[in-house]
Amino acid sequence: MLKQREFRTFLFLILLFVIVGIVNTDFLSLGNIHNVLKSSLLYIVLAIGMTFVLLTGNIDISVGGVLGLSAAVSGIILRDGGSIILAVFIAILIGIIIGLINGLGVTKLKISSFIMTLGMLGILRVIQVIYTDGKWIENLPIAFKQLSQINILGINALAIIVIVAVILIQLFLSNGNKGRYFAAIGDNEDGAILLGIPVKRYKTYSFIISSVCASIAGLIFASQIGFISTTAGLGIEMTVIAATVLGGVSLVGGLGSIVGASIGAIIMTSIISALVFMKVPAFWNDAISGSLLIIIVVTDALLARKSSNQAKKERLNARVIQKEV
Repeated sequence: MLKQREFRTFLFLILLFVIVGIVNTDFLSLGNIHNVLKSSLLYIVLAIGMTFVLLTGNIDISVGGVLGLSAAVSGIILRDGGSIILAVFIAILIGIIIGLINGLGVTKLKISSFIMTLGMLGILRVIQVIYTDGKWIENLPIAFKQLSQINILGINALAIIVIVAVILIQLFLSNGNKGRYFAAIGDNEDGAILLGIPVKRYKTYSFIISSVCASIAGLIFASQIGFISTTAGLGIEMTVIAATVLGGVSLVGGLGSIVGASIGAIIMTSIISALVFMKVPAFWNDAISGSLLIIIVVTDALLARKSSNQAKKERLNARVIQKEV
């Protein structure tokens, strides 16, 4: 069942479709809805990983770089005759290594997650350009490009896999004892330590999960697009963060869900599609994503302050009642 924050996000998605549909009825066509959902898969996978990091009270700016490098490396492997299994393995290995470095930098070296992952983003961009010699990677095998086109009973197979993953991961975070650790760390790190939760380990896990999701997104990107440019994944981190927070995941940690983040990802994809139907120039995409992110962050901060003040008021009332007794 959708919680209040996720339900509001879902209503916003419906309202978006209705408003744009009034302007251009083609936006409500089954074909466009299918395309929006298919295009959102990339952002949903990225949002899954970002949710883990945000729940712990951190942030991962490097996801665009991980996506680009993973796509480039796997693309070259495939172009040069390597197997799909090898390309997937190497891409995921890249995600694990980068996530581990990010996690250790934050937990062991005490570097701010923003600074650590921002620096990593810059490093990965340079590595990608050097590795690809600044050239696009084309001529990917047809079999690989067709992976994202497979349908089961008229439904995209990749969409089915992603939906199942969202449900299973949400169940893990909501009902699994260890799954709850991530939100507990972001909600009250000192309290989590007192409860015996290995905080540093689970923070590192969150960065590894985020980077692995970015690597998988890189594979999806390469399969859907059919080529990898030197700017693959450029600026996507802002869209993913906006989508995740729009879906109800708090930037200060401890609150949010995979389902909400996924709905947020669909909304961001829908907005991009809506701009096309409303004939708005593509360069407005980043401006709108940035504006949404600012609005969401301000709203999130106001809600957090309201919640904090309410909690303080309840504690004060409890003390007054106790004193009177």
